[in-house]
Amino acid sequence: MSVPSRPDTLDTGSPIACFDVACGEPLRALSLTTLQVNIGLVCNLACRHCHVESSPKRREAMSWETMQAVLELARAHQVPTIDITGGAPEMHPHFEDFVTGARDLGAEVIVRTNLTVMLLEPYRHLPRWLAERHVHLVASLPCYLPENVDRQRGKWVHRDSIAVLQELNRLGYGRLPDRKLDLVYNPLGPQLPGDPRALETLYRRELRQAYGIEFHDLHILTNLPIGRFVRDLERRGEADAYWSLLQRSFNPATLPHLMCRHQWHVGWDGRLYDCDFNFALGIPCEGAPTVHDVDPQRQQSRTIMTGNHCFGCTAGRGSSCSGTLVAE
Repeated sequence: MSVPSRPDTLDTGSPIACFDVACGEPLRALSLTTLQVNIGLVCNLACRHCHVESSPKRREAMSWETMQAVLELARAHQVPTIDITGGAPEMHPHFEDFVTGARDLGAEVIVRTNLTVMLLEPYRHLPRWLAERHVHLVASLPCYLPENVDRQRGKWVHRDSIAVLQELNRLGYGRLPDRKLDLVYNPLGPQLPGDPRALETLYRRELRQAYGIEFHDLHILTNLPIGRFVRDLERRGEADAYWSLLQRSFNPATLPHLMCRHQWHVGWDGRLYDCDFNFALGIPCEGAPTVHDVDPQRQQSRTIMTGNHCFGCTAGRGSSCSGTLVAE
């Protein structure tokens, strides 16, 4: 799949800079602190904003052989954090084995969850299982209001998400330091997120008062114009305006902190990418290595593969899988 195209000028005649020109020089990797692993695209939901376009119909899944190669790569290079994503990663048949292997390495293990999957019968044991292994959960909850969540993710998703969050709180998640629970916010439409401190304060107040829910941190993400989200914008005639907003909001202070400069992303097929957005677009790391044949020395100083979609991570305060990049 190619990078989303955009015209050199909008209908208004406003110039559109390409991302490499805005940066001034090619981006290069700086460190390896995280190995992010997409273990499969099957999901019990089919959210409107999903950039990897997961759904119950997807069948792509990482093999156990590749999972073992990922663990060996993390061990050999003493990667401090293994970040497991999907789809709904919990639905992979080797999910628990993979989490166990990652924890046995002594790494911090992050699991990115849509929450609702843990209400399905095969996965109801997972809240307690994950708590016993001190797995860090990063849970998507794009708004505290039911109507907004259900509009973006599907009917009753807010209700089910709240039920799982309450169970996680009972197990110590969001309350104890070794049972970390972070939530993820992203705007419903084509706008930049608001002030992160104000948003987190609002989330804490509303979730505590309405449902008694506690959490550790709120990760604030900008919607990237790829996948289902950009097609939705194109249908509504809003894509050009959103591209322009991202470009006008470019902030060079975000560049040192971009997640692509401090991680590898491993796709379900074992190929390495600079980030999960490049994975969604089919743009592998420089040289297109796989987890089976990667040259770590070369990759840790590689040139990052960029495109105009990268304006989404550098707009305003910046955005990454761990949230806002700069305070102002």
